Amino acid sequence: MRFQFDDGGRGAADYRGTTGDCVVRAVAISTQQPYQAVYEVLGEGCRTERLTRGRRKASARDGIHVQRQWFKRYMERLGWRWTPTMGIGTGCTTHLREHELPAGRIIVSLSKHYAAVVDGVIHDNHDPSRGGTRCVYGYWSK
Repeated sequence: MRFQFDDGGRGAADYRGTTGDCVVRAVAISTQQPYQAVYEVLGEGCRTERLTRGRRKASARDGIHVQRQWFKRYMERLGWRWTPTMGIGTGCTTHLREHELPAGRIIVSLSKHYAAVVDGVIHDNHDPSRGGTRCVYGYWSK
């Protein structure tokens, strides 16, 4: 699968350095929203979760628990739907390969990472494909 460097607008929003903001980048790239707008919405969701569930380390900057209902509701409000590609005990059935994923703009869920894929091209700040062997747990699509 081809790879194109894309920080999702992080640099343009004047953020520097490395961080665990893959969900923010993937959502910003795929939904074509400004990085800062996505960062603020997801940051608020994380703050609410920390207060209601006592979680200490969930933030738009350091990592989001994407299996939480508030994140699912956010994506659904944007008009996106979740398609699982792997179930318990099924093993890996879909890899980060162009012919195994749908065309268009999608957000793929990988082990400890989210990435944007636009028309078969990975858009991220690094290539997470592992040479086409990386398993896709599921994806969000419009």
